[in-house]
Amino acid sequence: MLLDQGNRNTRVRMAAEAHPSGLGRSRLARELFSGRFQARQSVQLREIAVAYELDNESVLKAFSEFQALGMVTLSGNSSAIVRSPNPDEIQEAYEVRATIEEIAGRTAATVLKGYTAELRNELAAMRAAVAHGDLDACAEHDVKFHRNILQASQSDALLLVWETLSFELRIRAAIGKVSTALPEIVESHQPIVNALEKGRGREAGLLLRNHVETLLEFLKKSESDSGFHRAFRNDLEEAKDIQKAFFPQGNLSIPGLSCETFYKPAHGIGGDYYDFLPLQTDRWGIAIGDVCGKGIGAALLMASLQASLRAQAMHDHSDLSTLIADVDRLVHGASPKHLYASLFYAEYDAVTRNLEYVNAGHNAPMVFRRKASQYSILHLEATGTPLGLLERSEFGSQSVELKTGDVLVMYTDGITEAENPAHELWGQERLETLLRTRRDHTPVQIVGRIVEEVLAFAKDCPQSDDMTLVVVGVNDEAGS
Repeated sequence: MLLDQGNRNTRVRMAAEAHPSGLGRSRLARELFSGRFQARQSVQLREIAVAYELDNESVLKAFSEFQALGMVTLSGNSSAIVRSPNPDEIQEAYEVRATIEEIAGRTAATVLKGYTAELRNELAAMRAAVAHGDLDACAEHDVKFHRNILQASQSDALLLVWETLSFELRIRAAIGKVSTALPEIVESHQPIVNALEKGRGREAGLLLRNHVETLLEFLKKSESDSGFHRAFRNDLEEAKDIQKAFFPQGNLSIPGLSCETFYKPAHGIGGDYYDFLPLQTDRWGIAIGDVCGKGIGAALLMASLQASLRAQAMHDHSDLSTLIADVDRLVHGASPKHLYASLFYAEYDAVTRNLEYVNAGHNAPMVFRRKASQYSILHLEATGTPLGLLERSEFGSQSVELKTGDVLVMYTDGITEAENPAHELWGQERLETLLRTRRDHTPVQIVGRIVEEVLAFAKDCPQSDDMTLVVVGVNDEAGS
């Protein structure tokens, strides 16, 4: 036992020596979060630097981060005012973290199967820190444990959201509030390691979610929450900008096509998705999708879907059925059990004008075509189930040859299910009627008119679902 305790102390001491500034920042965040400083108290940054053994630059950087999280308000570069706690947003913050970690755990399992030594080392260090009573060292190893899983998920989108919402700082700050339950919280990491070691992605994801939700319950039982959640909604504003980067940027130039798009999430960020993918010479991928649900959880699955589709489509593939089946497998393995996504994906050959597509449970896109003085509508109906819904799904593919003057209209149900004050839906029939009357208009004009009609119909009713439109017109000249 004495030897074991010595090993523990040595491990904690080595961790502290290796990251002295990190531990100082952790202690500062923890004590600020735990109420050492009173609301509206003025603190001098030089005094903080001395008390926490940090240099002035590190203190200023730390307080800039605290200010971004709503914990303090800086007064120049020399002092700061501690802000009042705001517990109202803690639930939403931890729901976001739970979703991120569940998706990461499911995705990372294939990478970490048989390779969990680093996670085991971090867990051992957490146990040693708890035994030694070193909360800050425990927080640092807790951060490394969860970040290792995020990195193993190989999802830049998850890491970007994790960093933007400053969850590592939140972990460091919260640990003092759960110190009495820390042994139980630390031990909840063991089954996560076991599941990842065996490559059990769904089990690992659910265990990670349970770990975060358990931590939330302990925080709720603590005396009060910290004001650093005050700025969570400000962080979400930054997340909007991040999500915009997932969509195609700038004007689209696809030979023989004119394209126009519209996207409006219901809650700042959302789960609708569209994309244009440059493939081989004279070939383009066109996608539109809709994740069930709204908000951050849907947005995260959307990011996972986009990454999976791009990764598969950019490589050589024999047929679209196999490609979408592979994407379905990846989405199913990475998504929480209550989330799934519809997807319409097509590949357009600019030379032959052939459009080959798979419709995985999405609203049927429509091709409007003129025949003499008559106009027909071709509905590109579903050829498979939504992605992530079933463990094993099969998808059929179809093709249609586009002609000069055709208009392809793709949309999500936020358009057709827009509701007015009488609780009536705008509906498919109104959409088709509008398109028939605007058959000779450009994609820009068609999108503008649809949006105008939907908003006029809904009047002052709040938007209940994300809305996306993609309209493609076929021009006179095909690709060369």
